Amino acid sequence: MGDQPADARDAYVIADAARTLPHTLRRVDAGDEALAELEVLVGFDDDLAGEATRVSNRIRGLLTQIHPALERVLGPKVQHKAVLELLSRCGGPAGLRKAGRRKLLSIAGPHAPRLGQRLVEQIMTALDEQTVTVPGTQAAETILPRLADSLRDVLRQRDQVAGEVERILDAHPLAPVLTSMPGIGVRTAARILLEVGDGTAFPTPGHLAAYAGLAPVTRRSGTSIRGEHPPRGGNRNLKRAFFLAAFAALADPTSRAYYDRKRAEGKRHNAALICLARRRCDVLFAILRDKIPYQHRPTTPVPA
Repeated sequence: MGDQPADARDAYVIADAARTLPHTLRRVDAGDEALAELEVLVGFDDDLAGEATRVSNRIRGLLTQIHPALERVLGPKVQHKAVLELLSRCGGPAGLRKAGRRKLLSIAGPHAPRLGQRLVEQIMTALDEQTVTVPGTQAAETILPRLADSLRDVLRQRDQVAGEVERILDAHPLAPVLTSMPGIGVRTAARILLEVGDGTAFPTPGHLAAYAGLAPVTRRSGTSIRGEHPPRGGNRNLKRAFFLAAFAALADPTSRAYYDRKRAEGKRHNAALICLARRRCDVLFAILRDKIPYQHRPTTPVPA
C-alpha cells in the first residue's frame, strides 16, 4: 500500500486472528505490579544466563586451545565454585602445576569437600598427559583468572536475582502450585507464571501446548497430508521453560518412566524430552485449573 496508512487493514488482520487463532493470544495483566517486577527480574536473569554461557564457552575454548586434557577435566565443571577458585588463583596449566597437589587441595577443599580430592587427582593426571607447551599458553595464564573472576561475579548476581524472584513468588498464590511439580524451580516457575498466568486464557491443555510450541504440526498442501512434524513456532521462552523443566524432572520416577518408554519406542533424546514436556503441559494445566499442588503418583501398583 506504499506510504498510505493501513489502519483499517491492520485492524481487520488483528480481529481475524483473534477470531480464528485464539490460542495464539493471551491476556495481559498489565496492572499487576508484582508480575511487572517479576518480568524485569526474569529478563535480567536471562541476560545473566547468556553472559554466563558466553564466558564459560570462552574459558573452555581457551583451555582446549592450550591444554585439551585439562579442558576435559575442568570444562564440564567450569561453573563449579571449586573450579573457578582454582582458575582464579592459579591460572592455567603452568600455574596449576606450579601450585602442586597440596595447595590445590587447600584451594578446592573448602568449596568441594567431596569433589575436591578427586578433582585434584584428575587435574594432576591431565597435566601429566601433555608435555609440550603450546604457543599462547603464557597469555592464557593471565586471561584465565580474569575470565574466572568474571564468571564468578555473573553467577553471584544470578544467585542474588534468584533470591529476589523467590521473594516475589512467595507472595503469589500460584507459586506453591507451580513449584510442586518435579523439575520446576524458582526461575522456571517465574517464567511460566509470566507467560501463562493463572491458565484461564487457555480453554484446553491443547491450546496451552500450541501456545508453547509443543503440539505437533500437520503439514498440508491441498489434499496432501504429510504427517506430523515437530513445531517450530510458539512462545520460545515458554517452550524453553517446559523443555528445561522436563530435563530436570528426569530424576522423578514417574517422569523418568515415561521418558524411558518413549526412548524404547525409538525416539531420540530431544524428541523424548519434547514428548515428556507435552505430557507435563497437560498436568500443569490441570493443577492451575484446580489450584491444587502436584500429587506424586506411585510408579508401582499399591495393594488394596
